[in-house]
Amino acid sequence: MPRPSSNGAVPWPADVARRYVDKGYWQGRTIGDRLHEAADATPDAVALVDGSEHLTCLTYRQLAERADAVALRLAALGLRPDDRLVVQLPGTAEFVILTYACLRLGVIPVMALPGHRKHEVGHLVEHSEAVAIAVPDVLKDHDHQAMASELAAEHPALQHLLVLGDKVGDGAVDLRELCRAPGTPADRAAVDAYRPDSRSIAVFLLSGGTTGLPKLIARTHDDYLYNARRSAEVCGLGPDTVYFAALPLGHNFPLACPGLLGTLLNGGRVVLGSPNPDKAFELIEREGVTVTAVVPAIAQRWLDHHRDHPGADLSSLRLLQVGGSRLADQVARRVRTELGCTLQQVFGMAEGLLNYTRPDDPEDVICTTQGRPMCEDDELLVVDELGQPVPEGTPGVLLTRGPYTPRGYYRAEEQNARAFTPDGWYRTGDIVRLRPDGNLVVEGRDKDMIIRGGENISAEEIENFAYQTPGIARAAAVAMPDAALGERVCLYVVPEADRTVTLGDVHRVMEGAHAARFKFPERLVTVPELATTKVGKIDKKALRADIARRLAAEGVFDGR
Repeated sequence: MPRPSSNGAVPWPADVARRYVDKGYWQGRTIGDRLHEAADATPDAVALVDGSEHLTCLTYRQLAERADAVALRLAALGLRPDDRLVVQLPGTAEFVILTYACLRLGVIPVMALPGHRKHEVGHLVEHSEAVAIAVPDVLKDHDHQAMASELAAEHPALQHLLVLGDKVGDGAVDLRELCRAPGTPADRAAVDAYRPDSRSIAVFLLSGGTTGLPKLIARTHDDYLYNARRSAEVCGLGPDTVYFAALPLGHNFPLACPGLLGTLLNGGRVVLGSPNPDKAFELIEREGVTVTAVVPAIAQRWLDHHRDHPGADLSSLRLLQVGGSRLADQVARRVRTELGCTLQQVFGMAEGLLNYTRPDDPEDVICTTQGRPMCEDDELLVVDELGQPVPEGTPGVLLTRGPYTPRGYYRAEEQNARAFTPDGWYRTGDIVRLRPDGNLVVEGRDKDMIIRGGENISAEEIENFAYQTPGIARAAAVAMPDAALGERVCLYVVPEADRTVTLGDVHRVMEGAHAARFKFPERLVTVPELATTKVGKIDKKALRADIARRLAAEGVFDGR
């Protein structure tokens, strides 16, 4: 197993890195420099439209200048290349400007999600050794500013609090004001002096792994720039692209697959807004959106809304990307006929590998597969439970290597020993079937994970909370099917003798730990014993089958 480098990231082997450079995947450029080149090419074109209540419209010149101005203001606060800044912001212009500024300065953004709470954000602050954090003041009735202040009191290294909103507390930096003031042409040369190395870490993404709190995925400028650049090529992005970012921007999918980075690198326009169909359809019509990315639950909601409210003009929409979890074939077949656009299935991971159906693929490929790798040097290996390759067309666990798939998590040697082979293959945990045409069909996963509306939830983490709940002797969390969200969390428990346990008991423990709300179990099943395999392990497959039978017998599929 490769050892982490001095910055905590696991490097690619030297000979492999040379091959990636020779083939042009790694170009020795930083993402910030390439964004500036795109701005120089079309300075007066519209780069960013923020469809929130604080409507913002910025040209490429304005966006680049504001990013450099913010970079210098961060430097004035004392931030330097390789410092870490936890970014927990909604999808507004400030997210884009701040991220752009970090990429220019070499400060590493740590991409938290708006739904995370102190339990998750505190872990990210500690593990990344963050010196700054950016949060909204209040979002969906949660006081993020108060949470960040508590974390700063508990973590002395966390020195700077950047707050987005109308109520910025004493000692915090007003992020809206920080991003609002325009810069000057002279700022560019001043920021250039901080330029990071292309092999340095550009951004920390979060894993969707099974071992509790998320691991950090260190993406370098070289590999992540290729991630966005090649994705944009596969998806046909160009200056005429209008990309609607409807998902939380801290996710890899809307950030760089090809997402906002792929759009900005190619001179297109990024539109920020809500996935709510009423608001989303209004933005698509008003801005002439051509491409957007959603998870299956949102795709289903859009299809149903458009069927029931057919008035919106979606004729500009050419490509609807769907990823995050498997899209049902029958839903996939509705996209072209009902929305009038091409579906693109996306099967990928923040750890690297990206598979896309191509816009010109036959309809059967688009609707029944999850695409094929975007790079000829993406290596795939499909193996059985003993690690032996399976015949083509046989389901097995997917392993992968490639020029944008890191060789390990950040400072996580124990997890890396489980997730990566000694020769650098990443064990994705996904069960796939490789077709003769090179496309993959996702059959399931062997990782113990629940995907609720595109958000990955570790079953082990939920079980850890269950074991902190008085009265629970044994517990097992599993996914249960759901028509709207794909899956929800079901918790099986064996109570202690003469004890009664409720879902509310578990929720109170999770509330006390300040866990993200989307992780809360939505159904509790009390059983005298948990099903086990022949070797005595909890049989999650049997439990998933049991909850599916229970839901079918009740005639409901929403987990309530």
